[in-house]
Amino acid sequence: MITVNSLSGGKTSSYLAMNYRANINVFALVRTNDKNVMFPDQKVRQIVSDKIGDEFIGTLEMDDIIYTMLELEQMGGFGINWLSPFTFEEVIQNSGGYLPNKVKRICTVKMKVEPIAQWLYDIGATVCDMRIGFRANEMRRAKNMIERADENGIEHFKFKIGQSESGRNKWKTLPYRKATFPLIDNAIFKDTIEEYWKDKPVRFAYMNNCVGCFHRNPILLKHMSNKSPKQFDWFVDIEKKAKGTFISGVNYEQIKNFKTQLELFDDDFNECDSGYCGL
Repeated sequence: MITVNSLSGGKTSSYLAMNYRANINVFALVRTNDKNVMFPDQKVRQIVSDKIGDEFIGTLEMDDIIYTMLELEQMGGFGINWLSPFTFEEVIQNSGGYLPNKVKRICTVKMKVEPIAQWLYDIGATVCDMRIGFRANEMRRAKNMIERADENGIEHFKFKIGQSESGRNKWKTLPYRKATFPLIDNAIFKDTIEEYWKDKPVRFAYMNNCVGCFHRNPILLKHMSNKSPKQFDWFVDIEKKAKGTFISGVNYEQIKNFKTQLELFDDDFNECDSGYCGL
């Protein structure tokens, strides 16, 4: 069975890539076509464009994630397959102009889950052993993933398998992957991972996932608006153009304009606040 490491750009999945080598490493990049969010280094933009086979303007995660993935490749001496078939704007447009939210997480599905699954199918790498970077304290997340599998531990997925004579896509649900959790199996906790990265030549973002991830609480989102203003402004602007809001009861412009009584510091938050894209 082909082994696959699903990478997010965070310390945990990067630790997984370095310590549990796989046949395939894959990373799904969240991309925007908004030039107000342009990645500042033109040379690096071209490198990423070549990797994804499409123009890379910018990401809606913190810019550091680009350096994370490039430096991880360099340090590990292995290749990472970068996938980004749609920009966030295209995902919203293809959903009728509606924004993703906690109930309908189309962003995760369309920019993370589906691209990885379809790409693996297209290269003939299903059914695979996909290693997921859940740590030893994240057994609940692993349990939720295992419960989606069949009695043999295999998840199934609806793949595009071709086109009909009329040009319509043909779909079929087929076996996809068996998710495994090496960090849980080997009792790897956050302290081990933090210690591992202390002296390594890989930089990491303050937090992973989209700067404006709607799973984050509004106080953290306010903090993120200060740390990555160009990305956060994208969420403010797109909310004005699209249908609905990312979070019920508050919009991102209000969050950006919050007046906080106390200064917020980086260590006031942790990854439990940050939201995640489940793969």
